Amino acid sequence: MTLVERTEEQEAVGDDGYRRIRTDIVFGRLRPGQKLRLEGLKEDYGVSVSTLREILNRLAAEGFVLAEGRRGFEVAPISAGNLQELAELRLLLEQHAMGVSFAHADVEWEGRVVSAHHKLASTERLMETGLGELEQWKRYDGEFHQALISNCGSRMLMETHALVFDKYFRYQMVAFSYRGNEPAAQHKALLEAALKRDAATAAETLRAHVSNCVEHALATAALK
Repeated sequence: MTLVERTEEQEAVGDDGYRRIRTDIVFGRLRPGQKLRLEGLKEDYGVSVSTLREILNRLAAEGFVLAEGRRGFEVAPISAGNLQELAELRLLLEQHAMGVSFAHADVEWEGRVVSAHHKLASTERLMETGLGELEQWKRYDGEFHQALISNCGSRMLMETHALVFDKYFRYQMVAFSYRGNEPAAQHKALLEAALKRDAATAAETLRAHVSNCVEHALATAALK
């Protein structure tokens, strides 16, 4: 094996470990405030301590982990204030991006939106019966909202939105549960607004969609 091949293999292991740890944080399997002990993570994720340090520093830069010097690492905490801040930031980014995306709408974009909504709606029906899978629901929920803004013309805007979306979604996993018919109806309304190129209605629907999530979280979870 050449040095280049070893390097590529190490990067692949690091990327896989990064995705797995990040996913476990987003889905609440690694709880807010939980200490991330390197030896334990090495055992659980099968990566070296040096690679783990790189992964955790990367997650710290994204805001999913706190790096505390000699005290090590812990999962970023959650709070009512942080949830509200993320909600407003998500709205700011997504409403703007939808407006630009709708203005540049074409048949290919419309196809992406319709396809993404079909998968999401199917998963939401399964979630209501208790048969849905959380990771599939999260993936399709994210894909639908990303499809709505996919014609905004800015990769940086989409990447920033995706990061904020994941931080916001963590609260759905940690602080409150699947809310049933209401979000599904709002997703359908967003689809209909997109097909009509009605950015104003889409922005209003999105604000209600996000605000209702936040209100539910604050009413049902012990957030400070």
